[in-house]
Amino acid sequence: MRTAHTNPIRRTLARLGSLIAVCSAFGPLAVQAETAAQYPTRPVKIVVGFAPGGGSDFIARIVAQKLTQKLGQTVFVENRPGAGGNLGAEIALKSPGDGYTLFLAATSYTVNANLYKLPFDPVRDITPVARLASGPFIVAANPKTDLKSLKDFVSLAKKEPGKLTYASAGSGSITHVASEYFMSTAGIEVLHVPYKGTSPALTDTISGQVQIVFGTVASTLPHVKSGKLNALAVTTGKRLAALPDVPTVMESGYPTFDVAVWHGLIGPKGIPSDIVDKINKAAREALGTPEMAEQLASDGLTAAGDTPAEFGALIAEEVTRWGHLVKARNITLK
Repeated sequence: MRTAHTNPIRRTLARLGSLIAVCSAFGPLAVQAETAAQYPTRPVKIVVGFAPGGGSDFIARIVAQKLTQKLGQTVFVENRPGAGGNLGAEIALKSPGDGYTLFLAATSYTVNANLYKLPFDPVRDITPVARLASGPFIVAANPKTDLKSLKDFVSLAKKEPGKLTYASAGSGSITHVASEYFMSTAGIEVLHVPYKGTSPALTDTISGQVQIVFGTVASTLPHVKSGKLNALAVTTGKRLAALPDVPTVMESGYPTFDVAVWHGLIGPKGIPSDIVDKINKAAREALGTPEMAEQLASDGLTAAGDTPAEFGALIAEEVTRWGHLVKARNITLK
């Protein structure tokens, strides 16, 4: 049986339902707009896929310090090492796409895409934010080899194919892939000797157990300066300021060869573009200071000023480039 109060109650509930529907429809947009305008309203995390103390950790921490100043909120580093950096990448890229969790990607990120079965797409499941810095590898030889130039190395390798050896930081590492890229470009065969990290690879090159190593500037330059290693070339298009007399690989007769060690910030897919632009601008401003230039130079790096779109294009390009090389040279993790 209906009562006199039934219709008014139903009308009230109907109006309340309509109001809730309207709030549900417009509420998220309002929150998103507010967050974008005020970002960041809480601390921002940069995940690093390697242990503290390495090159990636160094970059992340100096950038986090500067972003804290620029953004007015704490930006902190969380180290999540494992699986060649993939564990940290997975954790970061499966976080909400709100700009509060970023990942410090390195060149190895684009190599790993072709060696590991990843639970995410390294190109489509990310938001490129800012490439931070880049630098070359130093191609260095044990002085006892009497190799004075890259030309000497290639000539000896062609004269005695398969007898020379080169060290890397491990199978599937960026030093392994960069070295194989040069061997392929030069048309030579040199035996790969993988190590568990850069330090033992350099140690055995210095001792003469292997003849050649592609080493980062931070780890290799001191040994070149002390005379323990001979620098034959650097792998980027510009010479290294700390070694002005050492030519590039391009200058040594291989005009298409250009390999950089780079680091940059990426995030999960879906970070609003205005938040991305805000972080990118803050990063570029921080990287443009003389203080930052000096800190980067100590590691053989220079600041990069890519837009998010340019950085995304670089990542996609390198995933493809290393994919072709991995297949052509049959590179594996073993």
